[in-house]
Amino acid sequence: MADNKYLDKEEEEIIESFERGEWESVTNLQERLQTAREIAFNTISKNLTLNIEIPEVDFLKIEAKARIVGVAYPALIGAILHQYAEGQIKGVF
Repeated sequence: MADNKYLDKEEEEIIESFERGEWESVTNLQERLQTAREIAFNTISKNLTLNIEIPEVDFLKIEAKARIVGVAYPALIGAILHQYAEGQIKGVF
C-alpha cells in the first residue's frame, strides 16, 4: 500500500491500483510513450502571456510568498491559476 507524504490522493490511488495488479502491459509501448511525450510537450509549450490588473498590495504579498518558496512570482501566479482551472482551488464566483 502506498504510504508517502509527498503523494496526493490521486497518486496514492494509482500506486495502490498498480499494486493490486489492476494494470496490463500494452503491446505498442514505444508508440504510446511517443504519444505521451507529444501531449506533454504540447501542454507545456503553449503558454500564453496574460496581462492583469491587481491591487499593488496583493502583488507585493504574492511576490513575497514566491520569494519564500524560491520561485519567480510569475511561476507562482501561473501555478495558482492552473490549480484554479483544474478545480483544485474553489473560487469566489
